[in-house]
Amino acid sequence: MAGLKTIIALSFVLAIGFLLVILSSALYHNYFPLLVVATYVLAPLPNWVCGRCASPDDFIENAGNAVIDFGRFCTGFLVVMGVALPALLFHSGIIVFPALVMSIIGGALIYGTIISFTMFFQEEQEF
Repeated sequence: MAGLKTIIALSFVLAIGFLLVILSSALYHNYFPLLVVATYVLAPLPNWVCGRCASPDDFIENAGNAVIDFGRFCTGFLVVMGVALPALLFHSGIIVFPALVMSIIGGALIYGTIISFTMFFQEEQEF
């Protein structure tokens, strides 16, 4: 069971991640790196939606995993896009290298916090 210290630590790391992404935009007067925040916030949604839609009936346990696999694929796509988007913006000359580094590190902290939050606060199912 995760306690108050876990919540405080996760919120601190999340705040640092958002701070890095915001600073990567504000320091260099270019707000394109803020698109990374949208990809990392939307990344867990396909797993959640496809996990809910996978087997709505408890009587059928042999249902295929295609829906779950599709959700994982979409989540993986969004996570890779969160790293590749700043690299693409840097390659095309829209942002500078320090903004690239700050955006990637901040995005990794944000997504790591989301993953850690879901791991620490998962409900155990008892049957």
